[in-house]
Amino acid sequence: MSRIGRKPINIPAGVDVKFENGVITVKGPKGELTQKINPNMTVEINGAVIEVKRPNDEKLNRSLHGLTRTIIHNMVVGVTEGYKKELEVNGVGYRVQKQGNQLVMNIGYSHQVIVSETDDIKIDVPNPNSIVIHGIDKQKVGQFAAEVREKRPPEPYKGKGIKYVGEYIRRKEGKTGKA
Repeated sequence: MSRIGRKPINIPAGVDVKFENGVITVKGPKGELTQKINPNMTVEINGAVIEVKRPNDEKLNRSLHGLTRTIIHNMVVGVTEGYKKELEVNGVGYRVQKQGNQLVMNIGYSHQVIVSETDDIKIDVPNPNSIVIHGIDKQKVGQFAAEVREKRPPEPYKGKGIKYVGEYIRRKEGKTGKA
């Protein structure tokens, strides 16, 4: 049995969960999320607890069991607390600022790189060298952060670029002469 799939999901106060026609809808103080669930999985809502069950022990159903439970749990956490990713900008002259709902980045190109907020993704710039991305959908927050990081990924020689806070960049030695 899947250890993750077996764990029940507690529904906090103020969160409304509905499961109809293979689609689960989670409403909370921060917003609403919907997700289509694989028809093999059975979702049972008993009071303030959600349980995900699988029909048999086939390999596909075992892998879907834990995945489905995790997706639903991430939805519940997203509508109550939300998710955030923090990015750090390193480099001489590299800086970011927010203008309206756009993130304007000076990251070593001859032009400014501009990224716009979406309806469900919000961007904060607490200082010129850091970016904080907020949202209720864990997958969308992670994808948006990866797309921002992709504009100038950190390079291994000087470590310049955009990286996640806490990310370790393996450094390489430069082209020094051999002795």
